[in-house]
Amino acid sequence: MSRVEEEVCFKLLKRADVGKAKYGVTMERDDLSVLDWLKHTQEELMDACVYIEKLIDEKQKEKSNTNCCGQGGLQEWVRTSSLEEFGSTTRKRDGLRDSKD
Repeated sequence: MSRVEEEVCFKLLKRADVGKAKYGVTMERDDLSVLDWLKHTQEELMDACVYIEKLIDEKQKEKSNTNCCGQGGLQEWVRTSSLEEFGSTTRKRDGLRDSKD
């Protein structure tokens, strides 16, 4: 077994201990139906999707932040409420006319 697999096994054992302490039962419980187990699984996967989305968002902000050049860059856009407003602000800053002006 590799070090990675050993780490996963260790984490599973640790999680089982936490679950037993928190809920007072193990996975060998028989009080849940198949549908209950499927719903629990779905809820866990939805949580995982939220975590993934947050991390993707952070990485995209990092990438945008490093790719922005010029005064203000991403930080200026984040302070505005929309990309359109950012464009208008940038044009005004650079002395360009806004099509709405």
